[in-house]
Amino acid sequence: MHHLTGRRVASAFRTARRAVFAGLLLGSALTAFAQTATPVGVWQTVDDHTGQPKALVQITEGSDGTLSGKVIKGLGPTDQPGRRCTACTDERKDQPILGMTIIDGMKKTDDGWDGGHILDPENGKTYRCKMHVEDGGQKLVVRGYIGVSLLGRSQTWSRQQ
Repeated sequence: MHHLTGRRVASAFRTARRAVFAGLLLGSALTAFAQTATPVGVWQTVDDHTGQPKALVQITEGSDGTLSGKVIKGLGPTDQPGRRCTACTDERKDQPILGMTIIDGMKKTDDGWDGGHILDPENGKTYRCKMHVEDGGQKLVVRGYIGVSLLGRSQTWSRQQ
């Protein structure tokens, strides 16, 4: 009787060990997938007031590993070809919004990308920026803020194919 109990314990131990190993493999696979989800690509932005599509922004990675994003297409009824950033106060003043870099200096962190800036061409203001991907890399949550991240606003952009 004692011998059968020992076999059952050994069998239960092997089953538990297999389950732990399978869990570790699955966890490693999910972590690897999360690390490959990147903001690099084309994203559809939204208008804060209407919630309608506003522009397409292409995010690229530079040779130094930082990310930047530029407007590659205007969308919606308010977009006019040749529209310029009249509210900008830096070197982008009166420059065409189409082709303009509005995100720069984003660096990889443990939970996303941070340390960069984002320009709102509507008001010409530049904000600190952080972002992270969600939904298997199909959504990009972009937060512009002044000072601390709590004082700002977020938008969720959709990846375009």
